[in-house]
Amino acid sequence: MAQTNEMAIASGRGRFDEFLTDVGRGVGPATSVDDGADRMVAAERGASGAAVRARYEAGASELRALLAAIDPHRRVDWVAGQLSARTLATTRLAETWIHTGDVAEALDVELPPAPRLRHIARLAWRTIPYAFTSAGRELHGPVAFRLRGPNGDAWDFTSDEQAVTTIGGDGFELCLVAARRVDPATTSLTGQGPDVDAVLQLVRTYA
Repeated sequence: MAQTNEMAIASGRGRFDEFLTDVGRGVGPATSVDDGADRMVAAERGASGAAVRARYEAGASELRALLAAIDPHRRVDWVAGQLSARTLATTRLAETWIHTGDVAEALDVELPPAPRLRHIARLAWRTIPYAFTSAGRELHGPVAFRLRGPNGDAWDFTSDEQAVTTIGGDGFELCLVAARRVDPATTSLTGQGPDVDAVLQLVRTYA
């Protein structure tokens, strides 16, 4: 998390390629995004817990300040290509939430779902075409989400075109599925249309 927050800071400052060159020096070629991240983290292992925490807190504070000041529509570089600064902020929210949940689960701490997860659900919806392309699959048409937030509010995500596939149910569960933390078959999520199973299999919040 500390490393990827620093990557986001570099992206916001127009130094994304420079950051990758510096952090990847001596790591070797990667076969995928996951492999590259694993190699980059492994190359920096060994610091104390206190040092890692201090590094994370400093980077998170700097990133929050940067994202608060930047034009949210500005295009910046990221792992899967260019995206808006607003979307970059949402990807950082998503990854921070996912790994906070991992730590909480290990410590047997229950984290209640919060309304801000709506941003993560929207990110999952917006990146469905990317997820399908990455998997070499084709969508039959637009997908809509008709979800329910933790306070009972509607989280509806639709495009201008008529959806051919609709996913409905608990927004928190959708976020967990997109984070690859639960099997969609164990949730209350339902759907209609030709791509329901594929969407629930492929939906994601990361590159």
